[in-house]
Amino acid sequence: MQKKILIQILVLIGLAYVFLIMGNGIISLTNPDEVFYTQTAKEMIQQKTWMTPYLFGQPQFEKPIFLYWMLRASIAVLGNTPFAARLPAAFIGLLGIVAIYLLGLIGFKDSKKAFFSGLVMVSCGFYIGLSRSVFTDMIFSVFILFALLAFYWGYAYPLRKSAGLLLFAFFSGLAVLTKGPLGIMITLAVVVAFLFVRKELKFLFCRYSLWGLLIFCAVALPWYVLMEVKYGASFNREFFYNDHFVRLIKAEHPAADTWYFYPFTLIGPMFPWSLFTLLALIYLVRGIKRNTDNFILFLGIWIGVVLLAFQFAHSKLTSYIFPLFPALGLLTAGFICDKGLSAKNSSRTFYSLSLITAIVVLLFPIALVATLPSYLMYVGSKAPIYALAAGLFILGVFSLVFVLRKRFMGFVFTLIFLPLVMLLGAASVSKHIEPYASSKPAVEYLMREHLVSGPIICSKFFARGVRFYTDREVAVVDIPGTPFFSPHPVPFLDSDVKVREFLSKQPVTYGIIKKGNVVDFKRLTADYFKFEILKQVGNEYVVRVSPLQ
Repeated sequence: MQKKILIQILVLIGLAYVFLIMGNGIISLTNPDEVFYTQTAKEMIQQKTWMTPYLFGQPQFEKPIFLYWMLRASIAVLGNTPFAARLPAAFIGLLGIVAIYLLGLIGFKDSKKAFFSGLVMVSCGFYIGLSRSVFTDMIFSVFILFALLAFYWGYAYPLRKSAGLLLFAFFSGLAVLTKGPLGIMITLAVVVAFLFVRKELKFLFCRYSLWGLLIFCAVALPWYVLMEVKYGASFNREFFYNDHFVRLIKAEHPAADTWYFYPFTLIGPMFPWSLFTLLALIYLVRGIKRNTDNFILFLGIWIGVVLLAFQFAHSKLTSYIFPLFPALGLLTAGFICDKGLSAKNSSRTFYSLSLITAIVVLLFPIALVATLPSYLMYVGSKAPIYALAAGLFILGVFSLVFVLRKRFMGFVFTLIFLPLVMLLGAASVSKHIEPYASSKPAVEYLMREHLVSGPIICSKFFARGVRFYTDREVAVVDIPGTPFFSPHPVPFLDSDVKVREFLSKQPVTYGIIKKGNVVDFKRLTADYFKFEILKQVGNEYVVRVSPLQ
């Protein structure tokens, strides 16, 4: 049995490397968030500090310190490369797959379900995407996963209770160091709610909980105390007020501020397992009503707590509820194993879901080719799209044949490798996609072809990227616009008057701006300045503004 478990873990690690890590340096760091986090770590290196995050030469407190520590260490070892910047989230994502397997092993007491839990999660589109991006969400969510794994290990095996509670406290502390107080609020709420429903709250009343509290404080609090002592009101205003309280009462992304945003975004990000996840959630509700086993109840409470934690905040993003996706992966895998891969005949429901999914997979490459003219400019050539469509079509045919013959194991494995084919397709057009995703090509042209002095004027979306790739001062133009949600110490030009005043102080001004700002510049420079478009690189316009002679 132990040999089987070891083999399954090694297989999952190998797949996780391929799905989450391999090829992570192909595309340069993208706007606006990847360059934001990496630039912060880069400026910490320049400032020779491990404790204070910096951006645009000033301390910034949008996120706690842990991601920046990982970025600093990765850059120190591997250099300032896209692969180095993406490695922390990808590596933690790999560990998360192993943790999901172990939790499935403890909860399901079934190595097959545990293994398929890892397979479902490693091939989940959302999990792959966040593992391959420089964000806090993957690291934060996996630390929550580690904490809940530790608790459930101690709960399921009484002899491991002490170790489980201490590890729960340790990983909850790391979650707080990664994204803030929600790290302990979520983990503790899940545990307390579960034990309350089970009428076992006394589980927490022991000396190990007190030791756990000390461990949590030792891990989570020193950095916060240091920032409080060193920066006081400016730290409190930015971190606690602006980036936590204001997000509760104000929508950073107004279009997502609806009551149905999170319920409707639970399913799609689980692609290609979306339909199975939907049915798994329905079965979850039925199971809880029928007093199901402890583990399914635990997963249901986990999902419910995370949804409630974010539902009433006005700032909403799908990545905010990512901490519940490991629970979704476990539920989905359990449903697939019970309803489709069990020794008994598969259910009609599972057959219908599989048939619909296979048809969608088969139709997807057809739609990809049919809509090619609408996105051809972003991929540069038809050949890689035809190759991708051919690969997806072959997978679709195999998946449909497997379903029709009720060979569901084969069908499931075709879905597992579907995202890999899509990743290979994306890699084949990466050179054409990059100018639309990253400021690096535009910056390279500007710095290579022109003698740039003084601040570079940028559209809001490109400002962080231009700073990252040039290390020069920037000024942001956004007419009319709203400031960054988190204040940035850069000139913010949101009116014609401010832009003209800025331009009049420069002998020559170079800029990297979007199409809408090109229209603004043509209007506001008329009769005052000479405005030139030097080159269009992707969706970025490299421009020059100089006084009329």
